Amino acid sequence: MSTLNQIRILIVDDHPMVAEGIQSILESYDDITVVGTRNSANEAIADLKTLDPDVILMDLNMPEMGGLTATEIILEQRPQTRILVLSMHDSPEYISSALSHGAMGYVLKDVPTDEIKQAIDVVMGGDRYLCTGARGSLAPKEDNAREALTGREQTILLQVAQGKSNKEVAQALDISVRTVETHRKNIKRKLGISSTAGLTRYAMEHGVLQGTGAQF
Repeated sequence: MSTLNQIRILIVDDHPMVAEGIQSILESYDDITVVGTRNSANEAIADLKTLDPDVILMDLNMPEMGGLTATEIILEQRPQTRILVLSMHDSPEYISSALSHGAMGYVLKDVPTDEIKQAIDVVMGGDRYLCTGARGSLAPKEDNAREALTGREQTILLQVAQGKSNKEVAQALDISVRTVETHRKNIKRKLGISSTAGLTRYAMEHGVLQGTGAQF
């Protein structure tokens, strides 16, 4: 994590000019160090340990692997990292999905420079940040909509419904048993289900067991 009060930032965007522009803006702040820019999520994940960012500014729409999947994988590996989505999309679906995948903030790419810095400071403090445009877009649905399962959570639900133990799921997905336990806890919370039998019944009733990819 950061030293000497420097916030370490990694920018992930498949448009180099966008990434370089954001880098130039952020480097004007004394308390920010941009540790790198990466043009793909795969590159960012591969270099995560070396770069050791405090905050990742994450684009959503990228080839090969999108920002939502990358967010889940990064948080599995380094749960202390703050993910701040920087996107051009202001629809409630995009914003809700980003938050349910673990992002701590959502900022539209056309916000003023100082708002990006404000968002970084807020998520570094442990709070969620939504820019004005994102907040206004999300407001009508946020309170009433049940949180959707992420892709990773649906994959784990399928494994659980097939009768696999936490250890077996961890081995199959190459993640820790503790990470599986965390995902299961989140799945139960989102679905309002308290038991493994209940999860299995939910999977059967919603067609999750009909095919490994049909519902995901």
